[in-house]
Amino acid sequence: MTRYDLALIGFGGVNRALAELIADRKDTLEAELGFALRVVAITDLRAGSLVRTEGDGIDLVPLLAVAPGELDFSAMDGGDADPRNEWVIREVPADMVAEATFTNPTDGEPALSHVRWAIEAGKHVCTTNKGPVALHGRTLRELARQHGVCFEFEGTVMSGTPVLRTARRMFGGLAVTGFEGVLNGTSNYVLGRLESGLSFEDAVAEAQSLGYAEADPTADIEGYDVQLKVMILANEVLGASLTRADVPCTGISALTAEDVRRAAAEGLRWKLVGSAVRRPGGTVEARVAPVALPAEHPLAGVTGPVNAVAFHTDLLGTVTVGGPGAGRTETAYALLSDVLGIHEQSAVVNAKILQEAHRG
Repeated sequence: MTRYDLALIGFGGVNRALAELIADRKDTLEAELGFALRVVAITDLRAGSLVRTEGDGIDLVPLLAVAPGELDFSAMDGGDADPRNEWVIREVPADMVAEATFTNPTDGEPALSHVRWAIEAGKHVCTTNKGPVALHGRTLRELARQHGVCFEFEGTVMSGTPVLRTARRMFGGLAVTGFEGVLNGTSNYVLGRLESGLSFEDAVAEAQSLGYAEADPTADIEGYDVQLKVMILANEVLGASLTRADVPCTGISALTAEDVRRAAAEGLRWKLVGSAVRRPGGTVEARVAPVALPAEHPLAGVTGPVNAVAFHTDLLGTVTVGGPGAGRTETAYALLSDVLGIHEQSAVVNAKILQEAHRG
C-alpha cells in the first residue's frame, strides 16, 4: 500500500485535530482512502520540534494525551526546544507538509515562507492559511508547477466544506459569472443575536464565550477575514488577480440592534456578504459589506456559524454550497481532503508516466 510521510507545521487546534484523525481512524482511513499516513515531523512555536523517520514514525497517542500548552518536545527522542521550521520543511524526508500556523494578512508570513520552502524542497503542501493563498496564490501555484508538486488549500475558504473543489470539479461546462457568500461565522452569529435583541457588545462577548470569536474579533467583525476569502474565491473560480486594494471592505460594527430589528420587521436580514462579479469586459469587481437581504435570497436563511456561497452560473442559475465554516475538526478534515486530492493527482501523473514508458 502507498504510504505518505507527513510533516505537521504548527501543532495547534487544526494540525492537532488532524493528528487525532490519523491516530483514531488509522485502519479505517487506510481501507477507505487506499493509502497510509505516517507523521514523521511536528513543529510548534511553544513545544519545539520532533522528528522520527524510522519505523512507524511519531507515536501520536502519547502526544495527544498531553494538554496543548504543556507539550515540550525538547526532552523526547528526536526532539528539540527550537521549532526549526525551515530545517524540518526543507531537510526532513517527508512527502507532504501540512501547514497550519498563524498568518499575517498583510504579507502572509510566516505561512508564506513555510509553503514556499516546502515547494522548493519538492514536497507537496497543503495549508489552512488564507494569507499565502489570497496574497500570493498565483505565484505559489506556478512555483509548485515548476517543481512538480501539488499546492492545496481547501480549508482556506469554508473550513471542511469543499467549496473550492465543488467549483473546480462540478462546474465543468458552466460559466460562473459571480458569487455572493456568507463567509464568516462570527459576524453571522453576532448579526443573528442582534436580531434577538442583544446589543452589539453583548453579542460579540457571547460569541467569544462560545469560541466563535477570538479575543480580538477585529478581523471577523470588520470583514478582513471575508476579504481574503473573497480574493481566494475570485482568483480561483473567476480567474481574477485581485489584491486587497481591489476589494473594498466594510464590516458590521456600525450596525445597531435597532438597524437589524427594523430590517427584520420589513422581512430583511442583515448579512456580511462577500461578493464578486465578472463584468462584460472581463474585469472582476468585488467587495465585502453588510447587505439587508430579502427572505427569498439563498443566503438569507444562513444562520449561526454556518457559511454558504451562492454561485451565479449561465446554465444552472444560482447554485448554493453551504456547510460548516469553522471548527478545528472541520478544518482538519479539509487538510485530509487535500491529502486525498494530492494522492489522486499523483496517481494520474504516475499513470501517465507508465503509459509513456510502455509507448517507449
